[in-house]
Amino acid sequence: MGLLELCEKYYNTTNLYEVLQITEKATEKEVKKAYHKLSLQVHPDRVKDDQKLDATEKFKVLGGVHAILSDKDKRSLYDETKSVDEDDYNVVNDKDWNVYWRLLFKKITEDDIKAYEKEYIGSDEEKKDLKNAYIAGKGDMDYIVDQVQFARSEHEPRIRGILTEMIDQGEIPSFKIFTHEPARKRQRRHAKENREAKEADDLKESLGLSSGTNSLELMIKQKQESRAAQMDSFLDNLAAKYSTKSSGRKRKSNTKSETIGKKKK
Repeated sequence: MGLLELCEKYYNTTNLYEVLQITEKATEKEVKKAYHKLSLQVHPDRVKDDQKLDATEKFKVLGGVHAILSDKDKRSLYDETKSVDEDDYNVVNDKDWNVYWRLLFKKITEDDIKAYEKEYIGSDEEKKDLKNAYIAGKGDMDYIVDQVQFARSEHEPRIRGILTEMIDQGEIPSFKIFTHEPARKRQRRHAKENREAKEADDLKESLGLSSGTNSLELMIKQKQESRAAQMDSFLDNLAAKYSTKSSGRKRKSNTKSETIGKKKK
């Protein structure tokens, strides 16, 4: 069965762009992002045992689609003819798409996380996340720091400044719990952060984890398995941002700070 037939079978369309849920004008970066997002949903290592067979086939199809749309010449040919070279695609059954996927989306190191934090702090993305968390939590700083990436205690004065400016400009409502937060409530939050940071350091030491590849990921997952899925989402987003293309380099939040910011102090 050819690629287009497999697309029809598993994704109900023979249009490669529709499979990835993008338009024909999608950039190379958008193609890769779409592939990453969809492939996570059917990655054989991320589904239940009774779904592995179907997921594996869908995963193969996505890999084949991306292999074509990420190749300038193959994509140009497809755009012109709306067909694919099936001889070229025969590798779909022979190729190890897990290896292909890992080459595109590398594992994340602590250096990658630090680089992302530096880029995120002060960005428009952070301001948007702060605004959304503020509104959702009705001004509760406990909620805000638990939802926004890297919102550690040392950042609170800066965060308060950003949100206060939004209040003054009428962008967000004024909540008393924010403007007049009790000192004891703030102290409890900081004490909790310090306690979690120490627990994380102790666990990391007991597990013998270094600062190398994936040590932070492993440490966090060992500490809070109940939030492993959220941690996966954060790391997957970073993998897409700090990913490799061929042999070279090319890269919300969930509940963040409890995973990264608070632990990595």
